[in-house]
Amino acid sequence: MPPPKKVIVFGTFDILHPGHLNFFSQAKKAGGLDSKLVVVIGRDLNVKQAKGLFPINNETTRLLRVKKVQEVDDVLMGDLKDKISIIEKTRPDIICLGYDQELPENFEAELKKRNIKAEVRRLNAYQPDKFKSSKLKQ
Repeated sequence: MPPPKKVIVFGTFDILHPGHLNFFSQAKKAGGLDSKLVVVIGRDLNVKQAKGLFPINNETTRLLRVKKVQEVDDVLMGDLKDKISIIEKTRPDIICLGYDQELPENFEAELKKRNIKAEVRRLNAYQPDKFKSSKLKQ
């Protein structure tokens, strides 16, 4: 029997909502039976740099909230400088992206350069007109 697949997802997860829970569920299913879901929490400084403002909840609070989600097996903080290093350390089989997540520049080339053979999958939106963090914050 092959070992369980490791699936990794990334995000801010500032206001944990049903869209996030659906995202975790889809990611877990992407790995199949007995898969392990690793969630990487965006660091406060990286979120500020990417979105122009700090999250409402700090990174520690967000990490602790995500740890309570049933589908999640492990939660890690992202790296402040090297966004690929956490992938390199965890060596996932599958990298799942949200329907609207942007990849870092030269992402695929960087994975190849570091000999990371993970499959990249884009997951489906879950009621984005209703459950999107930017809308919920308004």
